[in-house]
Amino acid sequence: MNFDRKQLTNEQLLDLYKKLIKPRLIEEKMLILIRQGKVSKWFSGIGQEAISVGVTAVLDKDEYILPMHRNLGVFTGRDIPLYRLFSQWQGKANGFTKGRDRSFHFGTQEYKIIGMISHLGPQLGVADGIALAHKLRDEKKVTAVFTGEGATSEGDFHEALNIAAVWELPVLFIVENNGYGLSTPTNEQYRCENIADKGVGFGMESHIIDGNNILEVFTKLTDIVASLRENPRPVLLEFKTFRMRGHEEASGTKYVPQELMDMWAIKDPVDNYRKYLKEEGVLTEEADEALRAELKKEIDENYQKASAEPAIEASLSEELNDVYKPYQFEEVTSKEDKENVRMIDAISQGLKQSMERHENLVIMGQDIAEYGGAFKITDGFVAEFGKDRVRNTPICESAVVSAGMGLSINGYKSVIEMQFADFVSTGFNPIVNYLAKVHYRWQENADVVVRMPCGAGVQAGPFHSQTNEAWFTKTPGLKVVYPAFPYDAKGLLATAINDPNPVMFFEHKALYRSIYQDVPKDYYTIPFGQAALLKEGEEVTIITFGAGVHWALETLDKHPHIKADLIDLRTLQPLDTETIYKSVKKTGKVIVLQEDTLFGGVASDISAMIMENCFEYLDGPVKRVGSLESAIPFTKALEDQYLPKQRFETALQELMAY
Repeated sequence: MNFDRKQLTNEQLLDLYKKLIKPRLIEEKMLILIRQGKVSKWFSGIGQEAISVGVTAVLDKDEYILPMHRNLGVFTGRDIPLYRLFSQWQGKANGFTKGRDRSFHFGTQEYKIIGMISHLGPQLGVADGIALAHKLRDEKKVTAVFTGEGATSEGDFHEALNIAAVWELPVLFIVENNGYGLSTPTNEQYRCENIADKGVGFGMESHIIDGNNILEVFTKLTDIVASLRENPRPVLLEFKTFRMRGHEEASGTKYVPQELMDMWAIKDPVDNYRKYLKEEGVLTEEADEALRAELKKEIDENYQKASAEPAIEASLSEELNDVYKPYQFEEVTSKEDKENVRMIDAISQGLKQSMERHENLVIMGQDIAEYGGAFKITDGFVAEFGKDRVRNTPICESAVVSAGMGLSINGYKSVIEMQFADFVSTGFNPIVNYLAKVHYRWQENADVVVRMPCGAGVQAGPFHSQTNEAWFTKTPGLKVVYPAFPYDAKGLLATAINDPNPVMFFEHKALYRSIYQDVPKDYYTIPFGQAALLKEGEEVTIITFGAGVHWALETLDKHPHIKADLIDLRTLQPLDTETIYKSVKKTGKVIVLQEDTLFGGVASDISAMIMENCFEYLDGPVKRVGSLESAIPFTKALEDQYLPKQRFETALQELMAY
C-alpha cells in the first residue's frame, strides 16, 4: 500500500494511528463478547476503519456527521466516553436511547452525530437539511453523511443528491463501497463501473478514494473540505474498501469467495499503516505495545463500568411521555378586527403571519415560490420572504421531508407542502419512521409541519382526492390536525408551527373556496386536542371532521326535528375524548362520520373507544358511516355514490328510529 504523508508531522501521523487502532481494539473486544453471549448483535467495521477515522479527523467538532452502523470510528473520533457506548450497546440508561434502540441507531447533539434508521436512505436527505441550515446562516460548515453501496440503489440516495446539487449544499456524500449489501454483490446492485460515476448525472463533483489508506483519506479530504467551506457544493465520495466480517456477526461471510477475503486481508488499513509508521521511524514496537495496552485497559474499564450499571426498569409514564417533545401551548388571542374570508385565505394568512413571527421558518414544496403553489396559498410569499425561505423543491417528497428533519436538527422550523395529500405516499417512510420516532428514540424532535391538501368532491379522481389521515393517526409520535372552518384552520396552523413535534395538517380542497367565515386579521392560536361543539341537543351525538362537518350541518338543516350534539373534532391526534364521552353519556346515541373508506379509519377507533368507555350509557349501536371500499372515482355520479353524504342521512334517521 502506497502511503504519502505529504506535509503531515510525526505527531499528526501518530494521532491518526491512535484514532485508527482504538475502534479496532473495541471491535476485537466486541467479538469476544458476542461469542460469550454478553452482547446481542454487532455490525463490524473491521477493514473499513480508515474511512470513519479520516473523515472525522478532518471535520471540526461542531460539524455534523451522519454515520451508519459500521462507523465506530466516528463515535470514538468524537471522543464519546466509551462507557456510554458500551451502555448503549447493552441497552442501559447511560446510553443514548434509554434502551429503546440498539447499536448505532442513535444521535447526540452534544457530539454533533446524527444516527441512522434501518431504512438507510432518509439520512442522506437529513444531511441536506442540516447543510441548508448552515448555508442559510452563512456558516462555513460542511456536513458529512455515510451510506453503503447497497443504499445507493434506494430512491432516497438519488433524491438527496439531486436536492444538494440544485441547492448547492456543502454535503460530503460518503459511499463506503465494501463490495456487498449484506450478501448481494455490487454487480447485482448497479451496472456503472463506479458509484462515483453517478455524480455526473447530478452535475456533481465526485472522487474515488482508497478507503483502506488512512493518509489518502485524510489528506484528500482535508483539501476537499477546505474547498467546500469556501465554495459550498456537494461532493460524492466513493471509498473502495471491504468488509472483513459478516453484515452482522450472525450472517457470516460464506457467500464471499475466499480469494477475495485473502486479497483484502493483505490491504488491512490498521496493519499496513502500523507497518508504514514503523518503517518511517515514527512508531516503535515498544510504543505500539504500550499504546495498545493503554487502550485495552481503557476499553476494559469502561466495559466494566457499563456492565455494573443496573438494567433499565420499565416506566410506563416515561415511555408515554417521551413519544412527543413536551410543549407548553402558548395562547395568543385575537383582536376584534375581523374579515370574511375563504378557508384558503385564512390558511395563507396564518402561514404568512407565522413566517413573520418565526424568522427561522422555511417553507418547502413543489411550485410554491413564484407560482404560489398549486392552490396559490403561497402566492406573493417570495417577494416578501425571499427564495431562501420559500423554496421550490424538485419532485422528491421523501428527501424533502428528510431535509425538513435536518433543518429541525440544526435549529430551523419547516412547513412542507404536499402538492396533494395523495403524493405523501412517496414521502411516507421518513414521516412514519424518522419524524414520528425520533424523539422517542433519542430525544431529538422533528419541528416539521406537513401540509396536506386532501379530499374529494372536486372530481379529481383516484390520485388527487384521497383523505388519508388514518395512515398517520396510527403512528405514535405524529400529531394530526384536520380543520373544517377558516377560523380553525388559521389558528390551528399557527399552533402546528409553534409545536416542536411533527404535525400532519390536513386541508380539504373542496372547502378551500366554498367555506367563508369571519376571521381575525391578526395572529392567534388554538390549542390541539379541543373539539368544537357546533350544535347541542339531547337525542344523538354526531362526531365528524373535515368536509363531514358540513355534510352533517346540511343534514341537520334538512331535519330540524333531530336534536343533536354536533362535534367537530378539529384534531385527530391528540383526540378530545372528554368532549366525546360527555356528549355520549348525555344523548345515548352516537353516529361517527368520516370521508375516508370505513374499514381501519378514525371512526372505527372512536366507535371502539365509546363501546369500551360508555357502553352502559348507550341506547343503540354506535353507527359508523364512511365512503365506499374502493378507490375514489372521477365522474361526478360515481364520486357522489362513493362519498358517504347520502348514506349518512339514511343512517342518522335509522339510528333515531332505533
